[in-house]
Amino acid sequence: MTGVVPTASSPPTWRDADWWRARYEDLSTLWRRSLRFRTVAITLVLTASAIIIACVWMALAIQNDLFESRKSQALTDARRAVDSAQTTLYDAVVQDDPVQMQNLLRSVQTSLSQQAATDMTLAVRIDKTPSQTAPPGFQSGGLQEDMISPALRAHVRSPNQADLQWGQSIALPDDGATRPGIIVGQQIVVPDVGPYELYLAYDLDDAGRTLSFVQATLWIVGTALVVLIGAIAWFTLRAVTVPIRQAADTSAELASGDLNVRLTVHGEDELATLGRSFNAMADSIQSQITQLAELSLVQQRFVSDVSHELRTPLTTIRLAADMINDQREAFDPATARAAELLYAQVQRFEELLTDLLEISRYDAGSVQLELEPTSLAHLAEDVMNSMQQLADQHGSDVRLVAPGGYSLVDMDPRRIRRIVRNLLGNAIEHGEGRPIVITVDSNQQAVALGVRDYGMGMTEADSERVFDRFWRADPSRKRTIGGTGLGLSIALGDARLHHGTLTVWSSPGIGTNFVLTLPRGGASLTDGSPIPTDPGDDTASLDALGLTQPISLTARTPGADDGGAA
Repeated sequence: MTGVVPTASSPPTWRDADWWRARYEDLSTLWRRSLRFRTVAITLVLTASAIIIACVWMALAIQNDLFESRKSQALTDARRAVDSAQTTLYDAVVQDDPVQMQNLLRSVQTSLSQQAATDMTLAVRIDKTPSQTAPPGFQSGGLQEDMISPALRAHVRSPNQADLQWGQSIALPDDGATRPGIIVGQQIVVPDVGPYELYLAYDLDDAGRTLSFVQATLWIVGTALVVLIGAIAWFTLRAVTVPIRQAADTSAELASGDLNVRLTVHGEDELATLGRSFNAMADSIQSQITQLAELSLVQQRFVSDVSHELRTPLTTIRLAADMINDQREAFDPATARAAELLYAQVQRFEELLTDLLEISRYDAGSVQLELEPTSLAHLAEDVMNSMQQLADQHGSDVRLVAPGGYSLVDMDPRRIRRIVRNLLGNAIEHGEGRPIVITVDSNQQAVALGVRDYGMGMTEADSERVFDRFWRADPSRKRTIGGTGLGLSIALGDARLHHGTLTVWSSPGIGTNFVLTLPRGGASLTDGSPIPTDPGDDTASLDALGLTQPISLTARTPGADDGGAA
């Protein structure tokens, strides 16, 4: 058998799409979360745009100005040199001597090069008729006849424009490359010979070097300005955002419960004023929370002490009430009824004291679990059997559906039994005599129990307050099985003590569904409950499971009020 050695995947590089996607997500996160980064980025983009526009405009303006000034200078120099040469030609006397004529043109060429400040000259005779005395022209500095465009030569040769000066940009050869230049053309007249095309070429490479230097300087200065402005914006924003960040961190620590944390205040500016105001607010909050904590502690101690102090006289009253209730048959009917009422109210008073003591233990944080391996399905069956007589009195058909939940789970059976009894008791009292379904199910992470009634249900606002202490959906509604108004509050505390949840779903006219979910192993819940809180359309679900007989819903009583669990 051959083995395959796993190879570690190489991290993505800048050539991979995942790398760019990760960088984009990092920048997006930084853009959303960092005011400093966002402000500096906007400042840099706007500053860079403004500097680029300014640099481009300045470069173009300087380029045009350099070209125009160099062109104007070339035209002026050429005009002055040509006028001087023309004067020389008019004043010269050569008497049809070819040698003197050639010497005259050479002297004119030398004069042109000196006065025009360029050694690139070219003279071409316009009239091509052969002549013994007319020299062919002259050429110097590498200026060739084929370098001149036909359009410029046509303008220079025109007899009607003999006195005009023409200029044109040209690319001058330079060892296989080219350099910018300008060529100036004009006619020059040689006596007894005729007109010549005269061209003077000027090298603009020095202007190009000047322009390149200016442009490079502009870009360097612009880049330095962008970096400098970015650094200034960064440090300026840092002076503002650091105190804001400190205030945010201090607020988080204050919200987490550290009431002694305060901001460090320096100076007298607006941020210092904000820091002092924040510290004053924190002092006020600390003082009020301390007062409320002390008041709550006094209240808890009062409830606990009163409950404990009432236990002794209540025990005596309970014994007396039991004795009187046992002898009620020997009394007259009015006294017998009073004995029954006394017995019932003393029993209810004892339940209230028990719940108050339990609430005081929760408030004091002194509740301890007594864990035992327990089957939630069997526990639910025991509770259902113990309350079957009460359900029969209210005409409610209670069924148990248990696809799961039979395995043993560590829990406090006394507290879980109390939760189930409370949920089932509320369902019986508020179920309007309609069916009640107890569902137990489980998965690998948790076990759950649901109590579903088909009574009048509650509104969404009532469902949000159903776990409040002493709260009832309809205070005017008569309780038929007693209750202290603390049952669901204690049930929620028992569920949380097991790191579980107790949720409720209810809808007017459809019913109510409570779901208790307990994690296995005492860990916190990470996944959903095996039983959904919202049952949806569950009128046919029981028949589909095949675990109980179909339940027919009885007709609702017209005008009946909404039921609520308390």
